[in-house]
Amino acid sequence: MKILIVGSGGREHTLVWKLKQSPLCTHLFCAPGNAGMENQAELVDIHAGDIDQLASFAENNAIDLVVVGPEAPLAEGLADACRERGVNVFGPSQAAARLESSKSFARQLMKKYDIPTPAFGSFDDPQEAKQFVREMAKEGKQVVVKADGLAAGKGAIVTSSPNEADQAVDLCMKDKAFGDAGARVVVEERLRGPELSILAVTDGKKIVILPPSQDHKPIGEGDTGPNTGGMGAYSPVPIVADAVLDEIRRTILEPTVIGMEKEGCPYTGVLYAGLMMCEQKPYVIEFNCRFGDPETQAVLPVIAEDILPLLMEAARGEIKENRIIPASGSALCVVMASGGYPGSYEKGKPIAGLDQVEKQMQNRAVVFHAGTAKQEGGIVTSGGRVLGVTGLGRDFDEAYANAYQAVEMISFDGAYYRKDIGYRVRQK
Repeated sequence: MKILIVGSGGREHTLVWKLKQSPLCTHLFCAPGNAGMENQAELVDIHAGDIDQLASFAENNAIDLVVVGPEAPLAEGLADACRERGVNVFGPSQAAARLESSKSFARQLMKKYDIPTPAFGSFDDPQEAKQFVREMAKEGKQVVVKADGLAAGKGAIVTSSPNEADQAVDLCMKDKAFGDAGARVVVEERLRGPELSILAVTDGKKIVILPPSQDHKPIGEGDTGPNTGGMGAYSPVPIVADAVLDEIRRTILEPTVIGMEKEGCPYTGVLYAGLMMCEQKPYVIEFNCRFGDPETQAVLPVIAEDILPLLMEAARGEIKENRIIPASGSALCVVMASGGYPGSYEKGKPIAGLDQVEKQMQNRAVVFHAGTAKQEGGIVTSGGRVLGVTGLGRDFDEAYANAYQAVEMISFDGAYYRKDIGYRVRQK
């Protein structure tokens, strides 16, 4: 099979790494890819947002399966463009991708189909949003203010008072901190509890649940400071037994897949449920329409089976049965970021130590490139999140130790990383 992976981040590098291992994969393309993928895939100089060019490339090169990494091309209709050309594609249609591209659409769907969700309101008018904040405050509830559209994982502002919530509404709607994505906001009750990321592969009927993971969004240790695209993740999550996964399938995943079909936009691809466990019951914080980043860097390494047949079955509507894929071992990913991220940061910093990790940490750690580029002198930084360093092990402790041992071998000017990924497990 000839495979085309769309995207250029750490998630896409992980997909390249995993699919390259499949005996069914004869040729692997990535568009546009990054500096870390060159030895594993043929890089194609097409931007992930160039829908027509990507679909034409897939058709003209007889690609057997297109796997779309980022959310933006899905929201812009890349899966539809591929299907119109008769190309198999792993990813939802533009209409189905609204589960991520419109938080108000997702919340209304959850309300309609009785999927556990916090109390919420969606608003085009900032004064109405602020009035809703006051109503929630009267009930003793704090809120989270979210830009309705795509904001690269940074559009959710957790607040502790009505004044903070007002500032968040203004940041989105008046200051346009998230551009057009914040023209509408969703204000929802702030829940408390451990968060959980569930990635499930679906063909619109059957559901295959991948090993659960836990992401660390805030920039600071102890989950403090502003949200980022994700500073690290680990899989599996010890608190999540199969009975919990079964409840999530029954109360969240299945009703969502059934609801999407009833709404006339059947969902195929990865359904990513960002959950919070409140009093041991799962609630949906958000849905995403693609593999998580950096969750993918922790989840795919603990899956022993070849996932290429599963992705093709999903694309063709041929998944045979509902099932849960067990974790084989443990993985922990630490994101190394540029100094200043998630604010402004410099690029072009030379990265040292990548060869050392490859030589000394074989089968114990893998480095997934996210924001890197190649220059004459070697690999340099080119983004906010630069590398995802994933440690592998038989259990959490071994994966943790291997991840941080590898991180300590790598250096670049201004490098920042959290030293407490997986701290909830270590506290037990």
